Amino acid sequence: MEWFARQNVMIQALLCTLFTYGVTALGSAMVFFFKTINQKVLDGMLGFAGGVMIAASFWSLLSPSIEMAELMGITPWLPAVVGFLIGGFFLRIVDRILPHLHIGSNMDEAEGPKTSWKRSVLLALAVTIHNIPEGLAVGVGIGAVAAGIPGADLAGALALAMGIGLQNFPEGAAVSIPLRREGMSRTKAFLYGQFSGLVEPIAGVLGAALVFYMRPILPYALAFAAGAMIFVVTEEVIPESQRAGNEHISTLGLLLGFALMMALDVGLG
Repeated sequence: MEWFARQNVMIQALLCTLFTYGVTALGSAMVFFFKTINQKVLDGMLGFAGGVMIAASFWSLLSPSIEMAELMGITPWLPAVVGFLIGGFFLRIVDRILPHLHIGSNMDEAEGPKTSWKRSVLLALAVTIHNIPEGLAVGVGIGAVAAGIPGADLAGALALAMGIGLQNFPEGAAVSIPLRREGMSRTKAFLYGQFSGLVEPIAGVLGAALVFYMRPILPYALAFAAGAMIFVVTEEVIPESQRAGNEHISTLGLLLGFALMMALDVGLG
C-alpha cells in the first residue's frame, strides 16, 4: 500500500485499471476450460455485475460527489444531479453511434448504425461500452485522492477498483464462452473477450488526469461516472440477465453484488 501511495496519480490509475482489465481477461480465459455455460449461471453472474455497478454508483460516486460539493461550498445536490444526467446522456449517445450486439441477441437486433461487422466484433463492442464508465469511475476515484479532496481516501478508491474487477470476471466469460459455442476457436474467443476490457485503462487514466488537473470538476466527474454506469445497468445488464426468463436468479445475483460492493466500500473506504 505504501509503495502504491508513492506513485504518480497516472501510474496509480493505470495500475488499478490494469487490474480490472486483467480480471476481464481472466474471465475470458474460462473459454479454455468450458465450451458452454449454463444460462442460469450466466444470468446470475450478469445480475451480480449489475448489483456491483449500482452499489458503486451510490456508495463510491454519488455520495462522495454530494459530500465534496458541500465541502467546496457548492450547492450539495447540484453537481450530483447535473453530472449524473450528463453521464447517462453521454452513454446514450455512445449507444447510438457505436454498433453493438447484446449477449443472447440475434444479428437483426444489433443496435447503432448498420454495419457489416461480424457478430463477434459487435458482441465485444457491447461489453466495451459497459467498461467505459467503469474505467472512468476508478480513475476519478484515484484522482480525487491524489488531488487531496477531503473525504477521498486511497482505501475507498482501491475498494472501488476491487469491486469493478470482481464484476468484470463474469463479463469476460459472458463474451468469450458464447463465441466459442458458436464455433470460434478458443484463442480467438479469448482475444475478443479480453479486448472488451482494454478501454478501462484508457478511461481510467483520462478520468484521473481530468480531476487531478481540474479539481473543481471532481463532484461532477464522480456523478458523471455514476450516471453512465446506471445507464448501462438499466439499458443493457439487467435486460440481458432476464432475457432467458431467469428473473429470480438474476435478481438474487444483483442483490449479492450490491451487498458485496456496499460492504467493500463501507468496510474499506
